[in-house]
Amino acid sequence: MLEVRNIIKRFDAKLALDNVSIKFESGKIHGILGPNGAGKTTLIRIINQIFPPNEGGVYWNGKLINRKFLQHVGYLPEERGMYSNMEVGAYLIFLGKLRGLEKEELHTNLNYWLDKFGIQDWKHKRIEELSKGMAQKIQFIAAVFHNPDLIILDEPFSGFDPVNVKLIRGVLRDFKEDGKTILLSTHNMNSVEELCDNVVLIHQSKKILEGTVEKVKTNTGERVYAVQFTGNMIAFVTALWAGFELIDKKIIGDNKYIARVKLLGDNDFKSLLNTLIPSIDIEGAWEELPTMEDVFIRETTVTH
Repeated sequence: MLEVRNIIKRFDAKLALDNVSIKFESGKIHGILGPNGAGKTTLIRIINQIFPPNEGGVYWNGKLINRKFLQHVGYLPEERGMYSNMEVGAYLIFLGKLRGLEKEELHTNLNYWLDKFGIQDWKHKRIEELSKGMAQKIQFIAAVFHNPDLIILDEPFSGFDPVNVKLIRGVLRDFKEDGKTILLSTHNMNSVEELCDNVVLIHQSKKILEGTVEKVKTNTGERVYAVQFTGNMIAFVTALWAGFELIDKKIIGDNKYIARVKLLGDNDFKSLLNTLIPSIDIEGAWEELPTMEDVFIRETTVTH
């Protein structure tokens, strides 16, 4: 487990992180979310020991991390850069050596990743010859080349087409199955919904929300249910009366509708059904959870 404990970070008069504590479990993908300038990149750089915190610490399995621990970290920063005059194979081998890999591991890993991405013929290409998308692949491979235990990715899908986004997502799922700890900082809420087990939302230097994706969506929802029914719409609306609010409705056939209803006060799903059953024929009803984009917008536009 990676644990961030009571991190405070200041840059002169600016407070970048205000007493932030987070636990990141192994074998899970954790989304680190927040608006630009919220403090999430600062947090990532502290975990990578690029910046020291003013207060607090970062722990791996209960022990305070040091620079030696960085050999177990794979980091893909948002600001990308490579040695443009090096060949792809030589570049990856060079970075693997810096991470402490032995000769046999270096060549085994190189062939594995070039095969995985179908780019064996890039091995002797100079990096300056690569397109932006090609370079992005090499940068991703460079971050995970040494098979790290902790993988930190800052906007990893930037610049990738849908085919390569699917490939990267598959690789991350494989790492998750291998028990890696994966931190994913992104503004791509679709990727958060599809990949992440847990999310943490940082806003104005504070952690304002943390939990599983399902829990976060449930806790920040507005208790909205969709009801598919046959009957009279006026009877439906009349039955709702004061305890529920009709948000919208859609006609799907003769006297057949799907209506979205918000629960008010202490009313629950059961009371909604009990209210409606005498007036209409219910064919289906389900809760409509907010998307992660809805959660992000709502939580970052309210005052905490």
